[in-house]
Amino acid sequence: MVSTNAGGIASKQSSSMAPNPGKATILALGHAFPQQLVMQDYVVDGFMRNTNCDDPELKEKLTRLCTVPDPNLIICSYKYIYSTIIELACKTTTVKTRYVVMSEEILKSYPELAQEGQPTMKQRLDISNKAVTQMATEASLACVRSWGGALSEITHLVYVSSSEARFPGGDLHLARALGLSPDVRRVMLAFTGCSGGVAGLRVAKGLAESCPGARVLLATSETTIVGFRPPSPDRPYDLVGVALFGDGAGAAVVGADPTPVERPLFELHSALQRFLPDTDKTIDGRLTEEGIKFQLGRELPHIIEANVEAFCQKLMQEHPQAADKLTYGDMFWAVHPGGPAILTKMEGRLGLDGGKLRASRSALRDFGNASSNTIVYVLENMVEETRQRREEAAEEEDCEWGLILAFGPGITFEGILARNLQARARARD
Repeated sequence: MVSTNAGGIASKQSSSMAPNPGKATILALGHAFPQQLVMQDYVVDGFMRNTNCDDPELKEKLTRLCTVPDPNLIICSYKYIYSTIIELACKTTTVKTRYVVMSEEILKSYPELAQEGQPTMKQRLDISNKAVTQMATEASLACVRSWGGALSEITHLVYVSSSEARFPGGDLHLARALGLSPDVRRVMLAFTGCSGGVAGLRVAKGLAESCPGARVLLATSETTIVGFRPPSPDRPYDLVGVALFGDGAGAAVVGADPTPVERPLFELHSALQRFLPDTDKTIDGRLTEEGIKFQLGRELPHIIEANVEAFCQKLMQEHPQAADKLTYGDMFWAVHPGGPAILTKMEGRLGLDGGKLRASRSALRDFGNASSNTIVYVLENMVEETRQRREEAAEEEDCEWGLILAFGPGITFEGILARNLQARARARD
């Protein structure tokens, strides 16, 4: 758990930002992971062994994806991995470690998961449903401990997952596991993919601002169990998932008008959602008897690049006072790291220097793309970076305003104009 306490502040430094009355704030963050830690250096041999695959060509392709590359070769494409251009483009995912639910013990109990063409959806959901509830419970408890409040004070629960399918939904299972009040008001967001974490923050923001005194618990939880399949030359894009995606859970407590004992981290000022017409097949996932079949179009990074600036401008204009005085370089950027190509394309289109997406790249490196959870890890990284600068009395100023962004199926853009309330307030003349 990354500490949300700003730590000791030298007397010569000015205080943190004060939240605006009635605006939702993130009061705490938390995360949890399954026990299985995957080192990227061992992914290839382990995956090929566990799936009983001895295809040398597939092993070579997966090795390319998992190899630390020339940093200039980080533009990744997804669909035509066998062509010469894509072999270069998919040189790396930049991931070094991930956590996954899948283990040798599970494969011993369910060997059919590693066999082509077997109807295994029931087995996958049995594993996944239990795992996502356990991880969401652990992340939520860590978050509540950091917040300092009590579970009895949680008035609303927003639960996000694209890794389960059951009635009643995971929101009720999580509420029961946490011992929340039967009167807690629940919302579940299902199959929102990588944009789900920011979508959950948007929903939590609306609840916190419309219900005075509300304390909203947001929990996200994901596992790749539902999509685990043996490699096949007919599905080269599956290898990207093997090299890129991870499992875990994230949590946040959101509320307006913090009490004196609460320590708000970010103010959620304005939120925006947009879908791009005629792009619904670019991120394609379908539930089948063999699990979820998931495919990413090679054009995804280019579509995001072509549309991200207009979306950011629209979001910034939701608060005209901020839009008038902000430039991209003045802002912090908490971006879901769907892959290295998306981050690189954004940097190029918006003219961001390399340090602006450091928190996103660090989350991708340490946890992979963990779908809806990953934005929580990015925000935790930003909190930690701010804390370190304050403790070291660094001359570098924190950015007060910034954007929290994610991109998911649809293609759907989710964004929040936010304030970093742990940033040092600038001294007044």
